[in-house]
Amino acid sequence: MTPVRVLSYNIRSMRDDTAALARVIRGCEADVVCLQEVPRFLLWRAKRWRLARMTGLRVASSRREAGLAVLAGPRGRVVHAAYHLLTPVPRLHRRGLALAVLEFDGTRLIAASTHLDLRSDARRRHTAEVIELLERARRRFGAPVVLTGDVNEEPGGPSWTLLADAYADAYATAPRGAGHTYSSRDPRRRIDGVFADRRIEVIGCGVPEAPALAADYPRATDHRPVLADLRLTEETVPPA
Repeated sequence: MTPVRVLSYNIRSMRDDTAALARVIRGCEADVVCLQEVPRFLLWRAKRWRLARMTGLRVASSRREAGLAVLAGPRGRVVHAAYHLLTPVPRLHRRGLALAVLEFDGTRLIAASTHLDLRSDARRRHTAEVIELLERARRRFGAPVVLTGDVNEEPGGPSWTLLADAYADAYATAPRGAGHTYSSRDPRRRIDGVFADRRIEVIGCGVPEAPALAADYPRATDHRPVLADLRLTEETVPPA
């Protein structure tokens, strides 16, 4: 059995306290960090690489459009990276899916990050596209999927329900700590999630409650992070 820790975090283009942001990410000690709202404008690439260096991670999948990135820790070997732009919707931000195939102790995992739209029809359309892209990746690489992201919708909404039907809502499966992620100063909504292939065992998922981390949440960004401890079992290993 292979343990893997996955973090999902909307970092608001690193417009807040970058040192606090780095402290939160380091303090979570994740093997995979899936980010939303990474910088997209001036010096965008340098800012992303700087954050990776500050947190002891490396960039596994990243592009300017849609503001997404997957960072990998030293335990994970990057086997493949992909970045998909979703169908454009006039007058709305471009949305996408950042994806990395990582190998941990010989076991592969597809880790992905997305950020869905504020408008419900676009959000639902893109949710279906994300699921299809992940299913293609799962068939191609024979590996289970963990999808993270800012859904911009709470559980019970149509897009969240589509995701929870396709994958296990990690917090609902094994809640650990708080669930609400927005806003970081006064969290009252659970709009960020981790969704795991049902072949993956979810050990625990939620917003980390360590006092040192919680003190940095309002300084770091406007969302709170979601941290999931997963276990890749023998059933998640594709046949030879």
